[in-house]
Amino acid sequence: MDNYSEALSYYQKALEISKKSLLPNHPDLATIYNNIGAVHSNMGNYPEALSYYEKALEIQQQSLPPNHPDLATTYNNIGLVHDSMGNYPEALSYYEKDLEISQQALPPNHPNLATTYNNIGLVHSNMGNYPEALSFHEKALEIRQQALPPNHPDLATTYNNIGAVHDSMGNYPEALSYYEKDLKISQQSLPPNHPDLATTYNNIGVVHDNMEHYTEALSSYEKALEIRQQSLPRNHLDLAESYNNIGVVHENMENYPQALSYYKKALEIRQQSLSPDDLDLASSYSKIGGMHDSMDNYSKALSYYKKTLEIRQQSLPPNHSDLAESYNNVGEVHNSMGNFSEALSYYEKALEIRQQALPLNHCDMVYSYNNFGIVYENMVKYLDALAYYEKALEMQQQSLPPSDPDLAASYNNIGNVHKQMGNYVEARTCYTHAVQIAEQSLSSDHPDFQQYRENLEDVKNT
Repeated sequence: MDNYSEALSYYQKALEISKKSLLPNHPDLATIYNNIGAVHSNMGNYPEALSYYEKALEIQQQSLPPNHPDLATTYNNIGLVHDSMGNYPEALSYYEKDLEISQQALPPNHPNLATTYNNIGLVHSNMGNYPEALSFHEKALEIRQQALPPNHPDLATTYNNIGAVHDSMGNYPEALSYYEKDLKISQQSLPPNHPDLATTYNNIGVVHDNMEHYTEALSSYEKALEIRQQSLPRNHLDLAESYNNIGVVHENMENYPQALSYYKKALEIRQQSLSPDDLDLASSYSKIGGMHDSMDNYSKALSYYKKTLEIRQQSLPPNHSDLAESYNNVGEVHNSMGNFSEALSYYEKALEIRQQALPLNHCDMVYSYNNFGIVYENMVKYLDALAYYEKALEMQQQSLPPSDPDLAASYNNIGNVHKQMGNYVEARTCYTHAVQIAEQSLSSDHPDFQQYRENLEDVKNT
């Protein structure tokens, strides 16, 4: 920060001197405005950065030809600031102006052109336009492969960006392939404890986790953590990310005490480094609440879930899906504690948001209806339970393949209610459907499959 302040002071003095000796539209003034904007951008002072970049642009538009490379640079700088502020459409607009000039002013394989393609790809990725993002990143890659040596860090960055898009699209083997290309270059071009190397190990861990390769995920995450522990301050947020990710793998492996330990380490850093209403803090509280819930520590789970809810109520729009998730989680704990009226109240809030924010057959809508069914079943209100379970099943039938194991679970739920109502013929029909689907989608020793078969046997002779 001191270096930035010092740089700012020098640039401001240069600006004062230049204003006295140069015409107001002199290109050198634009250069100084650009430099001041860059310092503010590096300091995270984005509105100030934008103001100086726009002053530079105004001068350049008056003093330079319309296809001058310096104009392209300023458009790119303004795009970067909008990108950092999350103003993605504005960022895209400025990057495209940069591209239009760069395509005319530079040779087709110029590295600056690759940088522009890369920036446009990143914005499309942030906007969820993954095919477009992939297209631009591949253009950047094509140029960099021709223009740069094979171990250049910019090539590693491009491989990383393409891997990230494939990961977001669920193309996990492709994502892994590109991340490993990034890793190979980074291992050759960076010192062994460089934070960028940790980022690559972390990304590889994410893909393995998504592919349910938990041992490999854990190995990659631990390599990332080891580097970050050696190269970063103790309260750096990337360390919190590493602890959190290792916790996620342990959670997926049902090692709940280990997961809880890592989630607490992540929380400790975030509490010291983030504002009290930061959404990453809410995420940590939610993770810890989930572990206590899984370990049947319901009072603790409720406490952490309510902390999550409080932050999300302050920081998110009222119809945000994460808010619905929080209401749902609080409802689930109340249900587990036998507080059925409270559970219903929170489930209703979750459902209300989801009905406004999600498509009709979204899996979270199914989840909400299913939760209502569970509470009403626990309250021995079987007709109500049946109505909600059947709504959930109807949605699943429209959105899932016929052999999906979630369908088997829904048939089993409906069968359970019919059995408790003494409707054994209907129960038998539902359990049969559950078993038939499970035969196609689950292993013979899967506990759910075994449960469905036991349920069917129980009603066969009734």
